[in-house]
Formats: sequence, structure tokens, C-alpha cells
Amino acid sequence: MPQYTSAFLSIKHGFKDFKAVTKMGLSLSVVFSCIAGYLLAAENIDFTVLFLLISGGYCMVGASNIFNQIIERDFDALMLRTKSRPIPMGRISIKTAFILAVFLSIIGLSFLYNINQKTAMLAAISIFIYTSVYTPLKQVSSFSVLAGAIPGAIPFMLGWIACTGQFSLEAGILFMIQFFWQFPHFWAIAWFSDNDYQKAGFRMLPTGSKGKGTALQIIAYVIWTILVCLAPLSPYTGSLNLSIRAGILIFLFGIVFLIYGFRLFKNQTDSDARNLMIMSIFFLTFTQIVYVTDKFL
Repeated sequence: MPQYTSAFLSIKHGFKDFKAVTKMGLSLSVVFSCIAGYLLAAENIDFTVLFLLISGGYCMVGASNIFNQIIERDFDALMLRTKSRPIPMGRISIKTAFILAVFLSIIGLSFLYNINQKTAMLAAISIFIYTSVYTPLKQVSSFSVLAGAIPGAIPFMLGWIACTGQFSLEAGILFMIQFFWQFPHFWAIAWFSDNDYQKAGFRMLPTGSKGKGTALQIIAYVIWTILVCLAPLSPYTGSLNLSIRAGILIFLFGIVFLIYGFRLFKNQTDSDARNLMIMSIFFLTFTQIVYVTDKFL
């Protein structure tokens, strides 16, 4: 009996570390964006393609996160937020993490290639930019957020291309929605994580520090995000359309998002930055749900 208990605990701890090293919460949110993009493009849902997209998408995002944590393992050990991760804690060796990342990359690319070549190519570009441009640039310049916004914006578009096999205006709009959204989201994280980031030498805030200048840039990108989200109200976005009622819902939620930005500008506290980050997640998720629901109603 004790040996079964030991085996169970080993599996339990192994799964816990797998969740942590692949950042399961983040990976699932990315997969959600892929699903939303697919459903927006689909006339008929192909559940085989959807399975490949979900599985392949998770594998690719998980691999990116593992490569990132391998590269940043020494910096993660310095920061309160990340020092308990499996790699800096030594629960997963660098060799094991690298093998897992390569394995997930191969599986993910294989699944996505079976959907179409463009989907696999975009996923490969995303993992390259995230690990080879964004990650090392974090110690050099705040432009790292711009670099990170590119792979971060691909998932919504990836779902569309997985369905259609084509780069198109509609796919570009989905990309732009998540691209502009990245800036207030990551700058909010950088704001309340600034003390930790300084320990690791990460330069993430656009002005180099907390303050009204950074808050104003956050507000500006919140406005851009809302405007791009409302673009499908116009007749110039191809087959990506939005009804007036859906546009009103997104606009009203966008105003709430904007209010959180102004609160940060006024108070300049870490708690306001954290609240803004949470609101940014709610806004993106809400917008994607409204887009999909509006299509099928």
C-alpha cells in the first residue's frame, strides 16, 4: 500500500510541476483565443481540426514557456514571484526541461501542420520570437514588450487561419485586437512587478519607471484596443462583422476597462495596476465571447 501512495504522490507532484513549467493557466487562455478565432471563421465545425488546434496550441505555448524559463532560470531565482518555479527550485533539471520543451514543440508543430502549413508556420514564428527576441530583449529595452506583443497576438489570428488556411483582412483584424491589448496588460503586470523586475534587470515599463507617463501610455493603448475591437461594426472588415448590440456591449465594457486605466493614472498604486491587469483579461475574454456569440445568434 505505501508504494502505491508514493507512486500517486510522485505523479501528483509531477503533474503540478508540469502545470507550473508550461504555465497551464496562460496556455489555456491562449488556446481559448485560438478556439474563438476558429469559431469566428468556421461555417461548419470540424472537431478533428479543433482537437488538433487545441492540443497543438497548448503544446506550442507550453514549449515556449519552458524555453523561456530555461533561459531565465537565474533571473527567476532572484524574483519573489518566480523563485518557486520548478526549474530554479531544482525540481526539474535543465536537461529534463529542455527535452520536454523539444518534445512539446515537435508534437505541437506536427498537430498544427496536419491542419495546414500556414498554421504550423505561424506557431513556429511565434515560438522563435518569444524565445529568441522577446526573452533576451527584456534586459535591454522596454521595446521587449513590443516584441512580445507579436507572438502574444498570434493565437486569435491562428484560429482563423487554422479554419480558412488563408492570411486575410479578417485574420489581420483579430491579430491587431490582441496586439494592442498586450500593451496595457503587460505594462500593468510590469507596474506591480517592478521591484521584482529590477532585481533581475528587466526593463519593461515604457518610460522606465512607474508614473503618470506610463499610465498615460496604458490609457492610450486601452483606447486603441477598444477602437480596433469595434472595427467590425464598419462594412470594410470582410466577413468579420459585428452587430450594433454586440458593439454596444463591447463599448460599455471598454469604458469600464478605460476607467481602470484612469484610476491607475490618478492613484499610481500597485493594487490599481493589478486590478487593471485583471480587468484586461476580463475585457479580452468578454470581447471574444461576444464576437463568437454574435456570429451564431
